[in-house]
Amino acid sequence: MSDTDPIAVFLTEAAELLEQIEIGLLDLTHRLDDKDQIDAVFRGLHTLKGSGAMFGFDALAAFTHHCETAFDRVRKGDVPATQELVAAVLAAQDHMRALIETPHGDHEDTSSTLLVLLHAAVNGSDNATVVSSAKPEAPVPARQDGGDRAGWTVRFRLPANAMANGTNPLGLLDELRDLGDCRITVDRTKLPPLDSLNPSDIHLGWTVELLTGADRAAIEDVFIFVMDEMELSIEPILRETKPAVEIAVETVTAPAVETAAKATTPAAAPAPQAAATDQKQAKASENVRVPAERLDELMDRVGELVIAQSRLSQLADASIEIQLRAVSEDIERLSGELRDTMMVLRMMPVASLFGRFRRLVHDLSRETGKVIELETEGENTEVDKTVIDRLADPLVHLVRNSIDHGLETPDERRAAGKPEAGHVRLSARQSGGEVIITVKDDGRGINRERVRAKAESSGLIQPGASLSDQELLQLIFQPGFSTAQQITNLSGRGVGMDVVKKTVEALRGAIEVSSAPGNGSEIALRIPLTLAIIDGLLVRVGTGAYVIPLSAVEECLELSPEDDLRSRGRSFISLRDSLVPFIRLRELFNTRTQPDPFQKIVVISTGSERVGLVVDQIIGDHQTVIKSLSKLHHDVATFSGATILGDGSVALILDVAHLVAAGQQQEAQLRAAG
Repeated sequence: MSDTDPIAVFLTEAAELLEQIEIGLLDLTHRLDDKDQIDAVFRGLHTLKGSGAMFGFDALAAFTHHCETAFDRVRKGDVPATQELVAAVLAAQDHMRALIETPHGDHEDTSSTLLVLLHAAVNGSDNATVVSSAKPEAPVPARQDGGDRAGWTVRFRLPANAMANGTNPLGLLDELRDLGDCRITVDRTKLPPLDSLNPSDIHLGWTVELLTGADRAAIEDVFIFVMDEMELSIEPILRETKPAVEIAVETVTAPAVETAAKATTPAAAPAPQAAATDQKQAKASENVRVPAERLDELMDRVGELVIAQSRLSQLADASIEIQLRAVSEDIERLSGELRDTMMVLRMMPVASLFGRFRRLVHDLSRETGKVIELETEGENTEVDKTVIDRLADPLVHLVRNSIDHGLETPDERRAAGKPEAGHVRLSARQSGGEVIITVKDDGRGINRERVRAKAESSGLIQPGASLSDQELLQLIFQPGFSTAQQITNLSGRGVGMDVVKKTVEALRGAIEVSSAPGNGSEIALRIPLTLAIIDGLLVRVGTGAYVIPLSAVEECLELSPEDDLRSRGRSFISLRDSLVPFIRLRELFNTRTQPDPFQKIVVISTGSERVGLVVDQIIGDHQTVIKSLSKLHHDVATFSGATILGDGSVALILDVAHLVAAGQQQEAQLRAAG
């Protein structure tokens, strides 16, 4: 027996359905006549309603029924799709989440308010009335295909495993009942003897005499998700025909039904929808859902394995046993492959992160009255799932600030000779061992005079202090800093941007800001691809061991005693006709040891900036399991973490971004002094 909680499975699937519905609705805002998106939203609402009813979420099913009915009318051409309808269903979708999270809460007032908005969007604001959340008792308005048809005789039999696959026959019968007056007869001819009956299988069939003006397509829509696997017959009831008391059960296969449906109503074509459903199910069957905490636990085990493998390699190197060395090499190869596989499992495309902002931009556009277009680029760039989880809130703050502070109103943009629609671009790209996520807008840009004035009045800098452009722009990330003229729902309280900086620094990342007056701003977040295991270059400085992330290493050079003496006072090295500043780590760490006769320079880079690190010895490459520093050392900017070596000792991991910035600052000071 499986111990999987069916409610937990429903909650997971409901979250996916709500996400699909939201994506479809947001796509509709750009193409209101897109029939494929209208059908996709309808199918999502239909499935959510049926699943909710099957698992006891009756309030969800009753509320979703009204949204489904609205889109059914759009799908059939009774009413047009409008921006107001999309906005109403988006708001209703948020309420559906609340009905799922707290199914027994008091949601009646919210449901009634949202149903009024939905009714107004479908029928016009003049006819808005409070709609009951109960199922409608009145039959669907007649859609006559002929003057002598009174309804339909529907015979159907579901596959035996239908209940196990999530199909509830009672839900199907309820939907048929919603179409009009019906009489239901149960077919028990295939019911097996009691001793061989499997209670989880369906052995019954049903015959429904449905008196309705709805057409064949409306009835087929009830069975849209199970039509390929069931037996179904739909026959018209003519007005002069008296319904029989007993009806013989007739078996008709799905292909025959599809052929009859095409012959009767060419507009109804369930085959493509069924094919799309089959493709979706086939794709879903290729994936396995694994809880995130299990991946984290597996990553911890892989990390411990890497540490044990490092110790084994150290013992093997000190031994003369050939077989021990051979086993050590095999373990090293296998642990490396396992580590790489584990890293791929944790990687997720940033599309899952970028997709959240379509709804945010849509809502802010309606709230601010600004015309906003969201553009995304590099959605397939993959990042560690932990990085994606932590970046969600910082990116929300950046996008909201771009819209509130950056983008102008349509009137202001027209006056400045810009298009009425402002653009916000989210992009991601990989650069070495980092991913660079950029938020860019084409708004008014950052007012440097206002930033300086606010910083001086807040005591962040001295009046008239000399700051580089980047230092000035970085002031916007100070706690409580805001240049907004007034506080709005979006920004102005000085909170948010400091959260961005703290989160990025906690991820061992860096922030770069650029802005041109009148041409917008660009904020780039440089984040490591992973937070768990990296390849590192193990070096010795004095008596201590340190790790430099290998992805940031460009090359290694030798620093002779003569070059060391010659560079005193001006720490530069000529590297292919360019001067590269370098930092003596022995002096930075105050080791109080004599330098080795032949020191080494490790040239590291972030983007286009380079700096050299002078070390005593390069030990070699090392698979580094990153361990976070304690809270007592969270403000030590030189190190981003620590790792355990094979002999059990600890090596600190150097923060490349901080050291490069320190080297560039040292270069600027030396140039200014010269």
